[in-house]
Amino acid sequence: MPSPNEILSELKKVKYPGFTRDIVSFGIVKDIEVAYAGVTVFLVAPSANSDVVSKIVDEVRSTVAAMPGVPEVRVEVEHPAPSQAPQQAAAQKRRIPGVAHLLAIASGKGGVGKSTVAVNLALAMKALGWRVGLMDADVYGPSLAMMVGADAPVKVTPERRIVPLERYGIRYVSMGLFVRDQQAVIWRGPMVTKLEMEFLFNVEWGELDCLVLDLPPGTGDAQLTITQRARLDGGVIVTTPQELALLDVRRGVQMFKEVGVPVLGVIENMSYYVCRSCGSRHQIFSHGGGERLARELGVAFLGELPLVREVREGGDQALPLVALNPSHPVSAAFKSVAERIIEDLQKAA
Repeated sequence: MPSPNEILSELKKVKYPGFTRDIVSFGIVKDIEVAYAGVTVFLVAPSANSDVVSKIVDEVRSTVAAMPGVPEVRVEVEHPAPSQAPQQAAAQKRRIPGVAHLLAIASGKGGVGKSTVAVNLALAMKALGWRVGLMDADVYGPSLAMMVGADAPVKVTPERRIVPLERYGIRYVSMGLFVRDQQAVIWRGPMVTKLEMEFLFNVEWGELDCLVLDLPPGTGDAQLTITQRARLDGGVIVTTPQELALLDVRRGVQMFKEVGVPVLGVIENMSYYVCRSCGSRHQIFSHGGGERLARELGVAFLGELPLVREVREGGDQALPLVALNPSHPVSAAFKSVAERIIEDLQKAA
């Protein structure tokens, strides 16, 4: 018969549904009892969603049963009092003084153009009259500084608060402003969490209608920390049409729902390409998958954005398309999406 510590180590392989983090690090495993008749695992229900709880219970039972010498497995689930959980969650989440709305831009996987969408979406909201800030929450792969500009040093107030840079009328901060281009950020999770909290709550954001958060891809510790500690008003998922990217959209939507963040909708990026020579439209990465999945998941489809060279060139040269060429058809598409998001945020408020 395995020991409780051996069983606990094995349970670290069980991931929380929709996340890359395991149930042990989440604190869901309360106790383990090993007796002659078998093993009993005591869990604390992490969610009011019965499907999530049953998935965890089934995974725990099968994982422990597969260990040598275990004759029987029982799983006991303790459900917190209904009045406790919301109060605890609310106590953990903070507002940023002066910031009216907090919007997260996320993606289930990398390479879908999430940061490009975040930057141009923030500029589109600015063009519609909102005061906007932009925070790069990707510590390991910060790209916002390159896309908006990193040609000025970051200043600090006498109170040791970070002063964000400002360009194109938006204020922004990124890890890319503090490290050289060739320098790798080799940090463990607690250091990343600390920096994200600094960017959220120790930056002189001033009075903003919206702070746009460019989250790292996936559903790991960094995303979870932000969604648990900051009171987000909405989340937007960016995807491309191909099935590989769509598989991860479900995880992103599930993450927001699990932590009580309203999902404002899905944006399909790189939806199609229009040939400059013949004018014909090509669906390089398939087409329509984002809208179909949004409908299936019961969330809004915010729009489709084409694959155009000007967007890529603008990102490489710190000249975002929406700021450089407001009359471009893709800039108009970004403004259309921004209008829908602004409307949703105002309704929620």
